[in-house]
Amino acid sequence: MENTITGLQFIAMIKSGAANLKKHVKEVNDLNVFPVPDGDTGENMLLTLNGGLKELLKLDTAAAPTLEVASAALANGMLLGARGNSGVIFSQLFAGLKKGLQNKTTADVNDLIEAFSHAVERAYAAVSNPVEGTILTVARESFEGAKAYLGKDVALVDFFKAILIACKKSLDNTINLLPALKEAGVIDSGGAGLYYFMQGAASVIFGEETNFEVEKELALTLDTEKPANELDFSKFTKDSVMEYGYCTECLLQLQTAKTDVEAFSEQVIVDYLKTIGDSIVAFKTETIIKLHVHTLTPHKVLEFCQQFGEFLTIKIENMTLQHNGLGNDEAENETTVGYDAQAVSSQSIDQSSPEKRFALVTVAQGKGLTEVFKDLGADVVINGGQTNNPSVEDFLAAFDKCNAQEIFVLPNNSNIIMAAENAISIYKGKAHLIKTKNIGQAYSILSSLDYSCDDGQAIAEQMRESLDDTITASITTAVRDASLNGVEIKQGNFIGFTDKTMLYSSADKLDTLKGVLSKLDLQDKYFLIAVYGQSITAEEKAKTRQMIEDSYEDLEFYEINGGQDVYDYILIIE
Repeated sequence: MENTITGLQFIAMIKSGAANLKKHVKEVNDLNVFPVPDGDTGENMLLTLNGGLKELLKLDTAAAPTLEVASAALANGMLLGARGNSGVIFSQLFAGLKKGLQNKTTADVNDLIEAFSHAVERAYAAVSNPVEGTILTVARESFEGAKAYLGKDVALVDFFKAILIACKKSLDNTINLLPALKEAGVIDSGGAGLYYFMQGAASVIFGEETNFEVEKELALTLDTEKPANELDFSKFTKDSVMEYGYCTECLLQLQTAKTDVEAFSEQVIVDYLKTIGDSIVAFKTETIIKLHVHTLTPHKVLEFCQQFGEFLTIKIENMTLQHNGLGNDEAENETTVGYDAQAVSSQSIDQSSPEKRFALVTVAQGKGLTEVFKDLGADVVINGGQTNNPSVEDFLAAFDKCNAQEIFVLPNNSNIIMAAENAISIYKGKAHLIKTKNIGQAYSILSSLDYSCDDGQAIAEQMRESLDDTITASITTAVRDASLNGVEIKQGNFIGFTDKTMLYSSADKLDTLKGVLSKLDLQDKYFLIAVYGQSITAEEKAKTRQMIEDSYEDLEFYEINGGQDVYDYILIIE
């Protein structure tokens, strides 16, 4: 093999890295500090990478794309597909790599070292408070291990061997850098995901026979994702009436022969689409417009857009068929956002209606909790949370759906905040990030939502000031033995905690609830809200109600049938 990487070799490396990461995704998921059934780092990194792979696979390999073109396609796709903290950092590594490979047809070792330095710099800059012992450390120390070859004429094989050796050494040492990892007895999950990716990518350089066939193993969706619903064409006959219109999506490559590509604004398309449809989402990534609309006249969408460029992809689906062929929940989700991304629930928002002054976007999992948030004033509720982190693209779709001058964004999970931040940085409008880390904080903000002040920044600051006024605790089942915060945990037992502090564990669910409440400081608190997960029975609700009434008579008690699937109880105390 020559000592330079071509665009085609780069694509092969990414595919092989993705296949190896997919092979080890469960192992990466299980490297979770808390022994709770919400480990999703591996899935987040793979889904983030899949966003880039979708763009890579659109390239015409017969035309031998340059390294610059291939790295840009990958980085742009990963940016929109990024989800979870590790996934966002992963995407930022490739955004930096893209910068380092600008104007490169191929790259030798010195070019790669320069590109890797941009990758690490970009990833660190993306985190407001970088923590060592994470994927950041593993990335930095991996590429530092290869810097010894700077300025030397060295084989790519030796170069990538040095990277892998440094990567594994750094990964194994993460347990010594973070006390939480040391206490849990695990290495960093994001760093592990990066190692498995690098291992697979390097195998292309090594020319090794791998244990998997890349093209067969590479899946653009995880096996755990819901299969596509099959449509029943008998539901739309010659006598049917088109009721819902067509879900129309496309990627439009702007053309210099038709428009000023750099100056072109997607708002031109949005303004037109408002006249013929609704549920509009459109945004520009460099020279490509991605758009979605529900309309009765999809041909008009294509005719208008073709004034400015040519289509890379087009998808038009009969929504009447979808409504008749799906169950109520699925149909409802399809009518809110038509992306192949997380479903978004919202109040009925008409894009043709006047622009709102303020709107609020939040994240929740469970039908009951979603309905409560909408009733309290949330304009869009993104379906997500533990094990189901929304992507940057999901947030962008939600922002555009609001049709508001200013948007308040509540991610409700520390592992979702970075995706929300990245979306806000891309969004052309004005959005305020309120760094809510749990459902309780969001509930508190929504229950006292007040837009009477016309100053969006002042409203945002008021929301931020209220974050510490609420206690949120969660109860779920332990997936492994552990000892955290002095609490001995057995696999299969129930555990209760607040954010990152373990409080209590027991083999009995109600006893765990009692134990958690006994550990909390309830002085000066007035309200206790129990958000029941989908596993809680009517008998358990009755016992919960009786226990609260007997032991905490000074607290006003409320119940919400949240329907969330990971946590049996979410307790909100104000």
